[in-house]
Amino acid sequence: MNQTNTLILDFEKNIVEIEAKLESLKLLAEDESVDISQETTRLKQKLERQMKLTYANLTPWQKLQVSRHPQRPHCLDYVNGLIEDFTPLCGDRFFGDDEAMVCGIGRFRETSVVVIGQEKGHDLQSRMKYNFGMAKPEGYRKAQRLMDMADKFNMPIIAFVDTDGAFPGIDAEARGQAEAIASSIQKCLQVKTPIISIVIGMGGSGGAIAIATANRILMLENSIYSVISPEGCASILWRSADKVQEATAALCLTAQDLRKFGVIDEIIKEPLGGAHRHPDQIIQKVGDAIAKHLKELSASTGEELKKQRSAKFLAMGRNLPEN
Repeated sequence: MNQTNTLILDFEKNIVEIEAKLESLKLLAEDESVDISQETTRLKQKLERQMKLTYANLTPWQKLQVSRHPQRPHCLDYVNGLIEDFTPLCGDRFFGDDEAMVCGIGRFRETSVVVIGQEKGHDLQSRMKYNFGMAKPEGYRKAQRLMDMADKFNMPIIAFVDTDGAFPGIDAEARGQAEAIASSIQKCLQVKTPIISIVIGMGGSGGAIAIATANRILMLENSIYSVISPEGCASILWRSADKVQEATAALCLTAQDLRKFGVIDEIIKEPLGGAHRHPDQIIQKVGDAIAKHLKELSASTGEELKKQRSAKFLAMGRNLPEN
């Protein structure tokens, strides 16, 4: 089902103009004496050609804009679309609950799974509730608690990564943010059950890798995964926000770059026009990709899964392709 696009990205102006003409034709269609079928067909064909041309040639900066689109499906959209009988589990048993980190158990296509993910929210009220997807230490400790549960009951872990990074506030640092992230990475490396992580939008810094140290890492076609935000990179290297587009290109943060470097395992192609235009389609595609990788990983023993995961990350950066 298509979702109305209320945010117009700067490179989508030609697309939006054609869509506006189609909407005008719909109003004319109410007058049965006017035949608009030929013009509607022509405009739809033109729209498809324009979208293919536009999205086939996106720059890294434009991909970043798509990954940040507020109407892009978020963690709970995937949970609602893919996980049956989802039961949220709250609290880290030390300090409290962190709503930015969604954790729970449910069934994915008849398989009991543990789900971990970062939720951003879709409007101002929900974004504030979920702290814009930026977890605090209790969020990562909650994730570790669920990883232990998955390990104990031999349940695969599905992680939906979508965060600008861990919360940088003083209260988070006071409660051990760095230690919580490091411990979460360590826990990922210790469990003997399959872990599949999917970067569905933003994969920012340690906040992302804390739940993405997985056997299989998948990325949506227009998502990004980086050690630092382009804005942060520009402020450090150039001391200027004007260099953000150069920083975006230099970071090599697109799914295509990271697949080439061997950081991720698969790129999930998005529907024409991006995931925000056809959320139902991309949720189904993500589900099919998870099912495929779960089937492949189910042939390995727990010890093999653990060793494969460690070897995967130790090998990163050792044999980079020449540019």
